[in-house]
Amino acid sequence: MHPGLSQAERAALERAHRERYGLTGAPRYQRAPKAVAAPPGAGPGLEKASPRRLLTLPTPPFAVRALNRMSYGATPESIAEFNALGDTDRARLTAWVDRQLAPDTIDDSAVDQRLVDAGYTTLKKSLARQWRDHVRGDVEYAERMRPGWEVQREALVRAVFSQRQLFEVATAFWHDHFNVMVSDYDCCPVYGHYDRNVIRANALGNFRRMLEHVARSTAMMIYLDNKSNRRSGPNENFARELLELHTFGAENYLGFMDPFEVPPCPEDPDYPIGYTDIDVYETAAAFTGWTINNNHWEFTHPEKDNGGFYYHADWHDSGPKFVLGRFIYPERPALQDGRDILDRIASHPRVARFICRKLVRRFVADDPPQVLVDSAAAVFRANWQHSQQIKRTLRHILLSDEAQHAWGRKTRRPFEAVAATLRVLGCQWTYRIDENRSNDLNWRMGFTGHQPYDWAAPNGYPDVATAWSGASTLGMTWKLQNWLTETNNVAGDGKLLPLLEITRAGLRPSLWTANRLVQFWCQRILGYQPTAQRLAVLRGFMAQNGDPATYVIEDTNTWAQNDLKRHYNHERLRSMVSLILMSPEFLSR
Repeated sequence: MHPGLSQAERAALERAHRERYGLTGAPRYQRAPKAVAAPPGAGPGLEKASPRRLLTLPTPPFAVRALNRMSYGATPESIAEFNALGDTDRARLTAWVDRQLAPDTIDDSAVDQRLVDAGYTTLKKSLARQWRDHVRGDVEYAERMRPGWEVQREALVRAVFSQRQLFEVATAFWHDHFNVMVSDYDCCPVYGHYDRNVIRANALGNFRRMLEHVARSTAMMIYLDNKSNRRSGPNENFARELLELHTFGAENYLGFMDPFEVPPCPEDPDYPIGYTDIDVYETAAAFTGWTINNNHWEFTHPEKDNGGFYYHADWHDSGPKFVLGRFIYPERPALQDGRDILDRIASHPRVARFICRKLVRRFVADDPPQVLVDSAAAVFRANWQHSQQIKRTLRHILLSDEAQHAWGRKTRRPFEAVAATLRVLGCQWTYRIDENRSNDLNWRMGFTGHQPYDWAAPNGYPDVATAWSGASTLGMTWKLQNWLTETNNVAGDGKLLPLLEITRAGLRPSLWTANRLVQFWCQRILGYQPTAQRLAVLRGFMAQNGDPATYVIEDTNTWAQNDLKRHYNHERLRSMVSLILMSPEFLSR
């Protein structure tokens, strides 16, 4: 790209664009909108939604708030570890964040071994081997899809057992941001490469580097059709989503308008305030020829069928382009057009703001504080070429005053609720492929609408409470949580989760009054005691017709329908635990 043109060159370029795109008197012309703050949530407005009511919850201890915000759920063990990191809340938070932002220094071999022992076989396969074994191999449907299915189930295993909790949360964030639907028939066989080498490899690194890895990845080129993008038949699908979803956001879309009339960006006048349809068309042209080795009949090189990235020069539109206020000269070296556009995008101030708004929404609140968005965007943009750009930006967000004082401004989505449930209830069972109980969980998870990486549209799962507060979503999430507390281990050696064992270890059966049992499990699951009203409901349920303060509930599970305080006590205990899991206190973070 060339930063400046002479007046004559600019006039010639403008005439060429007007002729090419029919800009003179174009009926779809629209002026650039005024710069406004982005809407707080993603997706269309919920005009028919019921008005929201403010629910005031008790403020948990600082460790609980911090861990629920930055991990897949506080547990008694993680709270104790957090509180041992310093003498003040600020010191403990800083120590925890700095440790988690260096995941390579955290030993996570136990979860790696757990995955091996559970029969995961494709996670470490190279892209070429995934392509050979699961795309080109003469295999049944289940074997073809196994790499993606393993990645999908691995996500829950790591969310529950990994010591690198912040890294796992960040990985899920980028999967939603650069969404590729895992159950897509053509993407699923190579999804392991996308997860490992594209998302996980860059989750805390550099956004510009991640952009190119995404653009070159086999899964994304299949999902958004860039594998078939050529000058003789341009496909703008990837280019449009690159600008609309991956970088600028819809709030910076100016529609079909003359690119020479786009106002400068107030934060940096060297950049246009947003992008136009013509920027999409020109970007699509820049990425022509970026494809994959899929044995296309036009390819003649020896490694033409390994599923990897391939630049086919014969397909590339090597003519001049004008993108985001910059001229691209014709006949440039291989890949240079696309790479220069990625540089321009990654350094744009509005891109920094869009990315940081999403990060703040994920870690702080559905309505991101604008002050924090702006300060994070300044860090993000100042470090756009730094190898630890994302890590530095996340540190700024997580240690901010806004993040430290945030509570109850996020709602756990179904997957997050399930992961938190398994973590806090002492799960030692491993979710896997080809095991009945795992298949049961997988089937039930589908009804919640939040199977990992399986959102069909390219915008990824929404990250605001209104998208997950419908009766069906909540009902199916509660049903799944209740199932987890009740279901038997497929091995036949008791329940899936050791609720009775945890209760006996933490509270002697001779002390099992309703009040003590409710207090014990609220402290275990929530990390604090909920409101008096909530406690009263739970105590009444547990006590039935007994005195909640004095009657000792026996450690038995016998039938006694005529005396409900003695009727199936173990079942009632598990149901009381399930009620706590369904509470707003547990589902808020």
